[in-house]
Parts: sequence; C-alpha cells; structure tokens
Amino acid sequence: MFEAPIACPARKVEKQWIDYNGHMNVAYYVLLFDQCLDYVYNLLGIGEDYVRTQGGSCFTREIQVNYLSELTLGDPVVVEFQLLDWDEKRLHFFETMRHADQGYLAATAEQLALHVDMTNRRTAPFPDAIQQRLTALMDAHSTLAKPDEVGQTIGIRRNPA
Repeated sequence: MFEAPIACPARKVEKQWIDYNGHMNVAYYVLLFDQCLDYVYNLLGIGEDYVRTQGGSCFTREIQVNYLSELTLGDPVVVEFQLLDWDEKRLHFFETMRHADQGYLAATAEQLALHVDMTNRRTAPFPDAIQQRLTALMDAHSTLAKPDEVGQTIGIRRNPA
C-alpha cells in the first residue's frame, strides 16, 4: 500500500529560491520538505481536507535540518519520507533531499509532529482509521535502515588531541 520510503513529486530549483550566494536559500529547503510532508499527509488522509472536514491537523513540534550539498538554479530535486515511529498523538519522521539526476544527498530533515484537535488547539489522539493507516505505513517502513543522522545534536565537534 505504501512505498518504502515514500517518494514525493520531483521539483526543480526555482529562480526566486536562489540567494546572493548563488545557491538555494535555506528557507526553500524547508519549504520543499514541508511540501513533501503535505503530500504524505494527503496519502494518510490527514491533509488539508482532513483539517476542514474532521477538525484535526498536525503541527510541527521540532525540526532539525542538515544542509549537506548545494542546489542551484534548475537542479531537479526529489524528497523522500520515512516514518521512524509514531504513537496515538505524535509522528517522528525523516526526510531526505537528493539531486534527482546526480543522486547526491543535499539535505536531511528530522521532525516530530503532533496531532491537534483544532477546536481546542490541544494535542489529541489520531482517529482509529488514521491509526490503522499509520500502522500500515510503519509496517512498510520498518524494514528501512534508520538514517545515521537521526537524533543528532547541534554543537561544535572537536577532535581530541
């Protein structure tokens, strides 16, 4: 039922995404990760229609982005989504961004999202039907290796003398 990982629709780096350094600005990496997430949420039935009709949504609680290689104007980009874990109110997932032709890893994003009842804007359990889809997605992704970047902390790493 679900791809492992889920490949989101490919994109090309647009002119307005290029900054004064001649490469894609950091904000647009996050934009592409977020647009992939919208794609996945729609597959799971928790996208924009869900917000309007069911009164629930997912809010990003935490994100860590690693910028690994430059992307420049016109570069084809593909983002992939991997569910790492979930419970009744939370999703923990990892996304990779690659140059679609050359295959190099441009960036990664690890995120924690919360399911929210939009009437009181508090966390709430996912409906049973959504939990069934999440179980199926987790089953599909359970054979994927955990990416090395998962759980990294930010800091200056010093080599011992």
